[in-house]
Amino acid sequence: MDIIVERGAGLDVHKETVVACIMGIGIKKEIRTFSTMTNDLLQLKIWLKGHGITHIAMESTGVYWKPIFNILEDTFEVILVNARHVKNVPGRKTDVKDSEWLCKLLRSGLVRGSFIPPKEIRELRDLTRYRRKLIQAVTSEKQRIEKILEDANIKLSSVVSDIFGVSGTRIIEELMKGDLEVGEMAELSKGKLRKKKDDLKEALVGHMETHHVFMIKASLNHIRALEEILSTMEQKITEKIDLHYKEEYKLLQTIPPVKDSASVIIAEMGVNMNLFPTEMHLSSWSGMSPGNNESAGKKKPGTTTHGNKCLKSILTELAWVASRMKGTYLRAKYQSLVGRRGKKRALIAVGHKILIMCYHILKYKVPCKELGGNYLDMRKKDRIVKNYIKRLTNLGFAVTLNEAA
Repeated sequence: MDIIVERGAGLDVHKETVVACIMGIGIKKEIRTFSTMTNDLLQLKIWLKGHGITHIAMESTGVYWKPIFNILEDTFEVILVNARHVKNVPGRKTDVKDSEWLCKLLRSGLVRGSFIPPKEIRELRDLTRYRRKLIQAVTSEKQRIEKILEDANIKLSSVVSDIFGVSGTRIIEELMKGDLEVGEMAELSKGKLRKKKDDLKEALVGHMETHHVFMIKASLNHIRALEEILSTMEQKITEKIDLHYKEEYKLLQTIPPVKDSASVIIAEMGVNMNLFPTEMHLSSWSGMSPGNNESAGKKKPGTTTHGNKCLKSILTELAWVASRMKGTYLRAKYQSLVGRRGKKRALIAVGHKILIMCYHILKYKVPCKELGGNYLDMRKKDRIVKNYIKRLTNLGFAVTLNEAA
């Protein structure tokens, strides 16, 4: 194999140790083991620098690569590689062999680096992912309260669409106090729910015991605590966006379903689209591209590629929102696909469209241009007209077309 990197190092990273192998022109192959404590990592940095190492390759092992990367990134070109891409020949697998294999691949130019966003994006990503976990925790506690109400035979969720809306929250608070009768609690309903007061009275008749009250109060206290942390997190995310990515945030919000999710998109894929040569590279990296599965000239069904799970998840959610927004291009695209491809594939396709929009918006700094719900029909106007004329003719009708005024 041709040598591309003159002096390189391969790091096999673990929780407590890192095995380093150096090779290159003018230096003898040497392998050392360091602990992952900060002082030892600084010694690793000095050792690599003393041998004139310029490039380093290491696997993305959990979160253990991060402290090593933070220490080495300012001095060396650190290439973080996917373990799936650098599998060695089976047999005789050791930490020493792994580091040596990484070093050989690096020097031959056979490793492909993973996308590592800049520090500001990494910090924003930590905030948005934690916010998502907090929202999931709040939802989980609300579901637990609903479960306890059902255990007490309180059928509030059968009548109220959102038991944590204005009316539902007031009724649950009075249930905890136990001071009001069923009829009085039904009077606390607001808006359209007042039309269901009789059903609400029946739903509130149950067997609420002390244990149920204790469990619900514990969950309510947990929800309040989580919502306070969530509010702080939202404020911190807003500060980060306003400080570094205000323009990009506003541009992404011009995509109809995106709105507040623009901060998540920025956190997951960054704002520098020059790192991705084309939108297809971004799509492949995010896991929104269909996989290739071909053998003997026959193409078989292929699932989507491995990629950024968080970005893929938010794009799918946005696709579901887009499928319900009337008069938009994305809804029309979903409707054109769902009949013949099914809901799941249609959602992935619409999420892919949203990702492509984000790519061009961030790369060229232009807002989204809404094409309208009839865009696809106008593109296929002649074909649609011919199809309907043919079907009507087969049914025995003589068709004459006149342009509308």
